[in-house]
Amino acid sequence: MDPDIVLFAEVVRTASLSAAGRSLGISPAMVSKRIARLEARLGVRLLNRTTRRLDLTARGAVYHRDMIEILAAIRDAEARVADRADAPAGPLRVSAPTSFGRLHIAPQLKPFLDSHPAIALDLDLSDGFSDVIGDRLDLAIRIAPAIPTALTGYRLADSRRVLCAAPGYVEEHGQPGDAAALAGHRLLAAKGQMPWRLAGPDGTLTIDRPSYVATNSSEVVRELTLAGVGIALRSLWDVSADLAGGRLVRVLPALAGSAEIGIFAVHAPGPVSSGTRALLDYLRGLWSPSPPWDS
Repeated sequence: MDPDIVLFAEVVRTASLSAAGRSLGISPAMVSKRIARLEARLGVRLLNRTTRRLDLTARGAVYHRDMIEILAAIRDAEARVADRADAPAGPLRVSAPTSFGRLHIAPQLKPFLDSHPAIALDLDLSDGFSDVIGDRLDLAIRIAPAIPTALTGYRLADSRRVLCAAPGYVEEHGQPGDAAALAGHRLLAAKGQMPWRLAGPDGTLTIDRPSYVATNSSEVVRELTLAGVGIALRSLWDVSADLAGGRLVRVLPALAGSAEIGIFAVHAPGPVSSGTRALLDYLRGLWSPSPPWDS
């Protein structure tokens, strides 16, 4: 913004050349010179100045009104960029796994958005890991064993996983007596979800078998499991309601997925926006000290 325009606005605000000069740290003579320079450039008189009064001309009043609006818009824009806004504001780009985002993020967003109406949220759901830095994401929710070293992250909750199947599948094929018996059963997993690393009373073991149905969708695996097609290793955040409702039952309950798997929020290194901080705090409050699906 032209400093002469900022000076003109200050002169009008203080109704005094000398007061405006004191406010901006310049002499009254320099204030007068710069106002005259602005008027010469515009080709109009902005102020009527006498030894006792200082008044806006008609054109000066119109110009002042327009400049005040522009100055306010510039201050707001600078505050948003520098993150000095009174409340979180501006764009907030977030990614999350498809099923988790649909079940546990989207249904919880209304209170957050109601509390921060100036945030413009862009939520992308994908089963693949988004490129946080390359895609210029403010925050990404990841379900993984650890946080990548190139990113900053926070563990929001555990992601306990259990073996489960529909009651109809168990009635038809029987309960496996031990992990070795899984070799005789139909196992279901999306591409990239095998091998299963399971922990139990005798330590850890690995199950690596082709999925009975090949699919790239974890949600398809869930639906196949509910339909009685086979046994799957599913996160409690995904199937706790189905287990409670009897639509699924635990298989080999002494075994569970690795406890290292967690639900993380990650972002690029460095300072984050107030909107990002607000969403982080909100998600922590939702799932701390223990997430609802664990109960």
